[in-house]
Amino acid sequence: MDELVQAIRAFNGERDWERFHTPKNLAMALCVEAGEIVEQFQWLTPEQSETLPPEILKGVSDEIGDVLIYLLNLADRLGIDPLQAARDKLEQNRNKYPADRVRGKTLKYSEY
Repeated sequence: MDELVQAIRAFNGERDWERFHTPKNLAMALCVEAGEIVEQFQWLTPEQSETLPPEILKGVSDEIGDVLIYLLNLADRLGIDPLQAARDKLEQNRNKYPADRVRGKTLKYSEY
C-alpha cells in the first residue's frame, strides 16, 4: 500500500496537481468515479451483473482503480491510514451487527 501511495504522490507531483487535491475536491472526484462504477451496471439484471462480459469487466476494473487512487489521495492528504480505518470500521460494524442477530437479514442496526 505504501508503494502505491508513493507512486500516486510521484504521479501527482510530476503534473503539479497537489494544489488541486484539496480534501473537498478529492471527495467530490471520489464520488464521481464511484458513480462511474455504478454506470457500468446500469440496466443490467442482478444475474447479468454476476457474469460481466470482458469489456464491461474491464470498465469496472478501470473505475475501481480510479476510486482507489482518489481514496488513497484523500486519505494521504488527511493523514489517515486507510487500512487502519477499514480495520476500525470493521470492528465497529462487528459490534453494530452481531452475526447471531443479523445473519441473513438486511435490516439496519437500529431496526433489530
